[in-house]
Amino acid sequence: MHDNGERKYMGKKKEGAIIPVAPPVAEVDNSYISFIENIKSTIKSQRISIVLKANSEMICLYWKIGKAILDKQMTDGWGAKVIDRISADLKEAFPDMSGFSPRNLKYMKKFAECWPDYEKVPQVVAQLPWRTNRMLLDKLNDQEDRIWYAQQVIENGWSSNVLDLQIKSGLIERSGKSVNNFAVALPPTDSDMVSNVFKDPYLFDFLGTDVPRREVEIEKKLTENIQSFLLELGQGFAFVGRQVHLEVGGQDFYIDLLFYHLKLRCYVVIELKACDFEPGFVSQLNMYQNVVNDLLRHPDDKPTIGLLLVKGKNKTVVEYSLAGYQNPIGVAEWQNQLSDIMGEELKSSLPSIEEIEKILE
Repeated sequence: MHDNGERKYMGKKKEGAIIPVAPPVAEVDNSYISFIENIKSTIKSQRISIVLKANSEMICLYWKIGKAILDKQMTDGWGAKVIDRISADLKEAFPDMSGFSPRNLKYMKKFAECWPDYEKVPQVVAQLPWRTNRMLLDKLNDQEDRIWYAQQVIENGWSSNVLDLQIKSGLIERSGKSVNNFAVALPPTDSDMVSNVFKDPYLFDFLGTDVPRREVEIEKKLTENIQSFLLELGQGFAFVGRQVHLEVGGQDFYIDLLFYHLKLRCYVVIELKACDFEPGFVSQLNMYQNVVNDLLRHPDDKPTIGLLLVKGKNKTVVEYSLAGYQNPIGVAEWQNQLSDIMGEELKSSLPSIEEIEKILE
């Protein structure tokens, strides 16, 4: 009988080749065989859907795999090493699919563990890329925080890099924290939404550590970094101009920064101060809002909002200063370094310059 070349080749072991071998499991019984077959069946049944609804279906599939592993480890007492075996078997069964590395399977398990309610998966996190979901798992421990940031990613279209930046800057702790009079100056249906648009403090770390002391120079730097500035302000802000000229009673006035908020449907006047809060700042900002309402505001626009950014403030003094004003005004601090908005506890955990120098000696 004559063998063809292909048969001869297939019958030989290629010299020096490394043949992958599935990691052994201490006891491979019918329970494991049934388990791995169920996983394979789940993957086969959803492969077409994965192609059609690639990301959403993939995230849901990862949850189901993670949940199956989690349940089996809890009920049958499988150890962590079984994940290596599962990885090898899935790679062999689906060589054209990626994502079945032991590391990724551990993420799937953690994913299912952190999102125990499957109903929330397609509603929230299935809309996010897997890399973003892994970042939510790695960077956050609180489930409500994960949900909040996930919603922000969906609403704002953040990349995973932007999400990382927002988590590091403590965005959730800063959102909706400005001192304001929105509750009395706006209808109840608008005040909460407007309050959540603004934050305190604002982080302008893109300015660097050597920030000029004059407001006009800071404004210039902010507008030169307008993309980063708009990212920190949040979604919906459209830049109108800097040092916007207003003529009132034959006198010239200039608005530091003027924006229009597309979602709120109103102008936003921003006054930037390189010093601590003073009550007189509110009167000036209020006048600018009155002029914008009179000269620039369209009949369909909502009342102009004022935002006063200062280097420091006394909350009680600000609250008394805002009392009696009918225009909606918010007051917040701005910082140019992330360390400025860290808590004292976190600051104390960082090494000092002297400690770093000793390490480098």
